[in-house]
Amino acid sequence: MSLAATVRLVSTEFIGCDILFMKRRATLEEIAIEQLNGDQIIPFNRVYLTGKEQEYFSDVLKQKELACNGRYTQKVQDWLKGRLGTNGAFLTGAGTLALEMAALLLDLAPGDEVIMPSFTFVTTASAFVRAGATPVFVDINAETMNIDVAQVEKAISSKTKAIVPVHYAGVGCDMDALQKLAKKHSLALVEDAAHGILATYKDRYLGTIGDIGILSFHETKNVVGGEAGALLINNEKYLTKARQLWHKGTNKHDMELGLVGRYTWTELGSAFAASEITASVVWAQIEKATEIVEMRKAAWQRYYEMLTPLAQTGHIALPHVPKDCVQNGHIFYFLTQSKTIRDELIQHLKKDKIESVFHYIPLHSSPAGRKYGKCHGQLSTTDSASER
Repeated sequence: MSLAATVRLVSTEFIGCDILFMKRRATLEEIAIEQLNGDQIIPFNRVYLTGKEQEYFSDVLKQKELACNGRYTQKVQDWLKGRLGTNGAFLTGAGTLALEMAALLLDLAPGDEVIMPSFTFVTTASAFVRAGATPVFVDINAETMNIDVAQVEKAISSKTKAIVPVHYAGVGCDMDALQKLAKKHSLALVEDAAHGILATYKDRYLGTIGDIGILSFHETKNVVGGEAGALLINNEKYLTKARQLWHKGTNKHDMELGLVGRYTWTELGSAFAASEITASVVWAQIEKATEIVEMRKAAWQRYYEMLTPLAQTGHIALPHVPKDCVQNGHIFYFLTQSKTIRDELIQHLKKDKIESVFHYIPLHSSPAGRKYGKCHGQLSTTDSASER
């Protein structure tokens, strides 16, 4: 079966849970071939809706609860704390806002450095630049596409204040090694788990292992809210300040607890919290998070099995998931032999009405990356992977 037919077959089985409602008038292979010859476009991303989004959204409008910190926000935050096992969870208007909160929690100053991969989305870096720090880009591991721990260790200096591992495609970084480095050098460990909802490393959920973690509920993620995210506080020393930042820089939480009569300005916060409209959609998704992740993992496994012959002949390299990790089916990626082949494949799939994209243009090669950040060592693996 061709690559295009494989994509259509797997999408027929899993994307949007169509298979749950499909009349079995033909085999899945026949349906895939029929779609391949038809006009149906297979998008890069298709949001899975649980069926409760409109109901909860309408409830918010009916109750006229439109601002932040209402019933649905509390439901989401309670679920995150209870299910993931974190000390604090704050629903934000975007994963980017959660990253910006994390950066503010560290009390960074000009000259401070934060180590992170160059192979990541731009806001992993920009959040810390906004807080005054300099991103130090290091290379990734060729097998996992995650930050190379050996390169992190070499990049640590007297200016280093934090390490920011990014769990690419919902596959956990080597958190044991990173925790040891952070402890040895008294550094904060901030997990960018934007891809990582319900994925685990050694039976611990991504985003709950470091001092601070963030999740994303962007439209392209497993659990969606349009634009939404969450800040996870695992080290209690950051909890009070996180609450104040989330409450726009005030001690309003203390007033709600009856500890003060009136609230006042205490921190340099902002409008980080998500509205109840957003929270209602996230809650509809969160209720079915386990089912959504299992569906995506099944699709991921089908792709892996059906593309293995191409990997065995050396045409592509498939994802590697370390034995200590359980991935969540967020992204299925593979590497081609060269940029030329990758670009030709994208165009070939486009002709077959299949959308495909590549990750990422490395931050160290971007105009803003060169202006605000710096590299440590040669990032040859990052450069190679980004082109394939």
